[in-house]
Amino acid sequence: MLDSLIKIDAVNALETADFVAAFGDIAEHSPWVAERAAEQRPYKNRLAMTEAFVDAVLDAGDPEKLALIRAHPDLAGRAAIAGKLADESKREQADAGLDRLTNEEFERFTTLNAIYTDRFRFPFILAVKGADKHSILRSFEERVENDPEAEFANAIRQIAQIIAFRIDDRVSP
Repeated sequence: MLDSLIKIDAVNALETADFVAAFGDIAEHSPWVAERAAEQRPYKNRLAMTEAFVDAVLDAGDPEKLALIRAHPDLAGRAAIAGKLADESKREQADAGLDRLTNEEFERFTTLNAIYTDRFRFPFILAVKGADKHSILRSFEERVENDPEAEFANAIRQIAQIIAFRIDDRVSP
């Protein structure tokens, strides 16, 4: 896979429109993050690129952050069943085993998604790379008890981790 990773010099050389076309999906259905991160080029390395994306999120106002959170799909939810996940979300959920749930596990995810969304008004977000369905369910069960402010902050931290994973998958170190 390393052969297919783009080098940071090539990232820095992209026109802004090409940069957004290449990386606009790093933050789920939110190309504004890539647009703002592009303003921080040239990047010294992949870590600096990741920091620019995360800073774009952290510097956004709460309404933009909430929109970004809400752009994410439910884990093992309706979008997955309908085949409407973004390619990276589909791969990430499949790697965590969420495409191979038993009926009982699927029901548990469905129930937790409903409870969580009812309580917080946004979907449960977890950077699932390296996780499995059991650890995801444990996180879900723990976090559904959090207060809304803490969970909003958790969602943003998880999005930052997702951004880092996705950039790592595309850009050479």
